[in-house]
Amino acid sequence: MSPAGVVLAAGAGTRLAPLTHLRPKALCPVGGRPLLDHALDRLVAALPAATADPPAHLAVNAHAHAGQVVRAVGGRAHVAVEAPVALGTAGALGGLRDWLDGRDVVVTNADAWLPEGLDGLLDGWDGERCRLLVQELDDGPGDPVVRPASRERPVRYVGACVLPGRLVRALAPVPSGLLEVLWRAERDAGRLDLHRTAQRGVDCGTPGRYLAANLAASGGRSVIGAGAVVDGELERCVVWDGAVVGAGEHLVDVVRAGDDRHRVTVGGSSS
Repeated sequence: MSPAGVVLAAGAGTRLAPLTHLRPKALCPVGGRPLLDHALDRLVAALPAATADPPAHLAVNAHAHAGQVVRAVGGRAHVAVEAPVALGTAGALGGLRDWLDGRDVVVTNADAWLPEGLDGLLDGWDGERCRLLVQELDDGPGDPVVRPASRERPVRYVGACVLPGRLVRALAPVPSGLLEVLWRAERDAGRLDLHRTAQRGVDCGTPGRYLAANLAASGGRSVIGAGAVVDGELERCVVWDGAVVGAGEHLVDVVRAGDDRHRVTVGGSSS
């Protein structure tokens, strides 16, 4: 039975505010495309069965701005709306237990920008252990640090993993995280499989990281969304679709969102 794929897209994105007052974190664009689209693309690339019947093989969870997420997904995946509270990374899979139907599952965070996708995450996987996509630890920001049970140096989780169905079946649909309820116990038992990637993935959870992901995707050039009006000057900026940069404005290292009546500027400097 082919693995299923799940995009975790329910986060409130409070650290990315006020951008996430306008749209959910999963729909913030990187390189002109919503993070959600990038996440679905990497699952489809890893799970060929998903191309024939996506809603049978792909799922997305939603909570914050759930209506926007549902509309954005359309028919590309099954959507599980979590209410009244978000269920977290483990609880989300518990809530999808019937849909998963015992299958192994490839999970990816919607807010992770991974330029090389899952980078062989499934290659040679034994089907028995939780396998996490990780990168060597550095001083940069990212998702939680994973400390191996052995004396190997800690690594950073970069927002994708594959989990055996036998473990996923035990997850409950209550607010909980995979690190706390699953990965630590598997690590302590010597069963956590860490798949290293050399790509520089970015967790887009803060304005600075989100801007960094866009600049990495564009090669350092400002990224201007469809329908944006730019009459001022930009240096290393992101301008969302429909946003306005007026004549006389000089924006440096910022994200501009909103519209002409409500201009939202986050990070860096402006004049």
